[in-house]
Amino acid sequence: MEGYVCSALFLSFLAGSATLIGGFVAFFVKKHDLTVLSIGMGFSAGVMIYVSFMELLPVAIEYISASYSGNTAKWIMGGGFFTGILIAAIIDQLIPEHHLEEHEVEEASLDPHSNSNKIKRVGLVTAIALAIHNFPEGLATFMSALESTQLGISIAVAVAIHNIPEGIAVALPVYNATGSRKKAILYSGLSGMAEPVGAIIGYLFLARFLNTTGFGILFAVVAGIMIYISFDELLPTANEYGDGHKEIWGLLFGMLVMFISLQLF
Repeated sequence: MEGYVCSALFLSFLAGSATLIGGFVAFFVKKHDLTVLSIGMGFSAGVMIYVSFMELLPVAIEYISASYSGNTAKWIMGGGFFTGILIAAIIDQLIPEHHLEEHEVEEASLDPHSNSNKIKRVGLVTAIALAIHNFPEGLATFMSALESTQLGISIAVAVAIHNIPEGIAVALPVYNATGSRKKAILYSGLSGMAEPVGAIIGYLFLARFLNTTGFGILFAVVAGIMIYISFDELLPTANEYGDGHKEIWGLLFGMLVMFISLQLF
C-alpha cells in the first residue's frame, strides 16, 4: 500500500511541476513588452474561462448527478459556482490594491510601465486562483492513481499538459511587473505545487470524507473562482495594455490551446 501511495504522490508532483515549463516562457519575453503582456493576460483568461465552462462544470454536474437527480444537481452545482465567485471576491479584497499617489497620476498616464504593482497584483491573484484550481486536481490525480496506476498516469499527463499554459498565465504578469525571471518561475512553480499538497492533504484528512458529490461541489467552486478572476482582473488589465484586439486574440488562443490539450489527453 505504501508503494501505491508514494507512486500516487509522485504522479501528483510531476503533474503540478509542469507549471514550471510555462514559467520558463519568461526567458523569451522582453520586459515591458506591452503587446506580449496584453496577449498574455488575454491568454490567461482564455485558459481559465475554457477550463471552467468546458471541464470543471461538466465534471461537477456529472459527479453531483451520481447522488442527486435533475434540477437538484443543477441547483447544487450552481450554488457551488456562485460560492466560488463570492470566495474570489473576498480574496480580491484581501490582496492590497495598488493606488497611485497624486504626484504619480500624471506620470502613470504617460507611462503605462509605471504601474507595475498593479500588474504584479494581477499575477499574484492569478497564481492564487490557479493554485486553488490545482488543489482538487492534485487530489483527483492521487485518488485515481490509488485505484489504478494506469488511470493515474493518464490523468497526470492530461493535467500536466494543461498546467503548462497555466504556468505562462502566472509568469507573464509577474515578470513584466518585477523584471525578474526567477520570480516569474518561482510563482508559476508554487501555483503548481498545490497539486502534491492537495494530494497529501487528501490522503491524510479528506480521502475518507470526500465522496463524488463533494468532489463535484469542489470543482464548481473552483470554476466560480476562476471565472471571477478572469473577468475582474485579467481581461480589464489586458484591455488596459492592449488595443481592443490583441487581448481578444490572446483569449481565443488560450481557449484553443486548452481545447487541444484536453482533446489529446
